[in-house]
Amino acid sequence: MDKASTSTSARKAAKSQLQDAIAILSADHRKVEAMFEQYEELKESGDSEEKAALAAQICLELTVHAKVEEEIFYPAAREAIDDEDLMDEAEVEHASAKDLIAQLSESDPEDDLFDAKVKVLGEYINHHVEEEEGEMFAKAKKAKLDLAALGEEIEARKEALMAELAEDTEPLDAPKARGRSSR
Repeated sequence: MDKASTSTSARKAAKSQLQDAIAILSADHRKVEAMFEQYEELKESGDSEEKAALAAQICLELTVHAKVEEEIFYPAAREAIDDEDLMDEAEVEHASAKDLIAQLSESDPEDDLFDAKVKVLGEYINHHVEEEEGEMFAKAKKAKLDLAALGEEIEARKEALMAELAEDTEPLDAPKARGRSSR
C-alpha cells in the first residue's frame, strides 16, 4: 500500500471512530481534563496572560460540549433510557458549570477568586464526567441508541459552534466595558 492510501485509510478509520457519539463526548472530556491539569501547572507560574488564554479555551470547549449534549445527546438519551433523575441531574450540573463559566468570563485572571473558580469548575466537570461515563453512557449503549448517527450530528454541530463562538469570544483578560457596549 502506498503512503497516500495509508493516509487516506487512517483518516477514514479515525473519522468512523469519531462518529460514535460516546467516543466524541469522551474525547472532549479527556481534552478538558488535560486543560485543567495544564491550568494547575500554570497557576504556579503566575503568568496571567497564559492563564487567561487557557481559561478562555476551557470555557469555550465546555460551552460547545454542553451545548451539543443539551441539543443532541441528552434529548436522545432521555427518550431512550429510563432514568429521569440522572438526566435532570446532568442538566443541573450543566447549569452550575455555565454559571461559573459566566463568572470567569466577567473576571480578570488577577482577581482573587479567579483560580478558585477555575478549580471548582474543574471539580464540577470531573464529577459530571464520572456520572456521564459511569452511568449515562452505559445506559445509552444498552438502550441501543444510534450512536453513529448522533455522533455525526454532534460533530457537525460542534464545528459550527466552534466557528461561531470563537469569533464572538473575547479573551478573559480583555478590558471589560462594564455597563456599556464595546461594539
